[in-house]
Amino acid sequence: MSRVKGARPTILVTDAGRGSAISIIRSLGRKGWHVIAADADPRSPGFRSRYAAERLCYPAPETAPRELVATLLQTARERQVDLIIPVTDAIILPLAGARDEFADVCALAMPDPAALDVVTNKLKTLELAERLGVPTPRTALVHSTREAAERGPALGWPIVLKPQNSRLYREQVAVEAFTVCYAENPERLAEQMARFEGRCPVLLQEYYRGSGQGVELLMHEGRPLAAFQHKRLREVPVNGGASAFRESVPLDTELYRHSVRMLEALNWTGLAMVEFKVGAEGPKLMEINGRVWGSLPLAVRSGMDFPARLAELYLYGPPAEPATESRYRVGVRARNLELDMVWIASVLRGKRRYPFLAMPSRREGMAALLGLLNPAYKFDILSLDDPRPGLAEIIKIVGKFGGKLKEAT
Repeated sequence: MSRVKGARPTILVTDAGRGSAISIIRSLGRKGWHVIAADADPRSPGFRSRYAAERLCYPAPETAPRELVATLLQTARERQVDLIIPVTDAIILPLAGARDEFADVCALAMPDPAALDVVTNKLKTLELAERLGVPTPRTALVHSTREAAERGPALGWPIVLKPQNSRLYREQVAVEAFTVCYAENPERLAEQMARFEGRCPVLLQEYYRGSGQGVELLMHEGRPLAAFQHKRLREVPVNGGASAFRESVPLDTELYRHSVRMLEALNWTGLAMVEFKVGAEGPKLMEINGRVWGSLPLAVRSGMDFPARLAELYLYGPPAEPATESRYRVGVRARNLELDMVWIASVLRGKRRYPFLAMPSRREGMAALLGLLNPAYKFDILSLDDPRPGLAEIIKIVGKFGGKLKEAT
């Protein structure tokens, strides 16, 4: 493995169709490093990047995780890969179970097993936060519809249902995903709980209104090396979910302190995003995202090159200088085009996924649609410097929306 600074390392980046992965590919490629773009989809937009020196199509992690691991291991050996950067939990979970197999082959940009176990388990994350005095929403762990009916009403309506694990690695044969949902009354709570019962414990949580804020960090053994913060402007689903449009904001002292304390307690190494809702009662922790986060392109466009710093950390070790880098441009806005189009379409249709939660006005939807033409706003994937991934993304979006229009007619 190439670990001498100045040599040209080979780095494999998974999930190459995602904007965050493409941002990593571009960042490392611009340094002149040899980047292998990898994905389960042979039409992945990241395969089209000018900064992808090679491409790898691997088995789908959700249905063939063991085959995925075998493919990555074989590729790492044959192509002399120095570092693998897994982007999603669907890749991280199988790799974590096979970590020892890669020990003498290449580095894996992943936290250690104990730390990973805490952040992938929402209950353990909340317990850590409470132990450190980090504010959290009122929460109850339940395993059945009966338990939910007994404990849910005390939290008030609506209630958020969060699976204890967003993904579970089932006996090395499949990666099962679970999503957050809401309930506005006992009948709806029972209906939603039926989706989880017998499959995954659920955290019932009070619905806390506020703006979504993310503190992003690169850590080495609990010490912050770089920090960034963003505010969510639009999310999909509309009332809470993945960020579609966001803005870089100044680093908030309180949120930063909470974030560093938790990751310090985990002796965390690597990237992480600590997510808060900031409302009338101040900030409350939502989750720790212990992997590459979806809004990473915003950080890079704001001048915080997390991908290069991450790769250098795993290839060459931490910098000697103890200071934390937190200089970046504030007020930069960037969008995930596909998610933003979903947000705009949802608002213009006026169709509420959850009738009990507020919906943006159609005027806001039209303003967002016109905002697509604002040259000051950036895109996760579209780029004049590297146009082909963006063109592939547009073709994908047109096909997706076109198919939905056909179904509607």
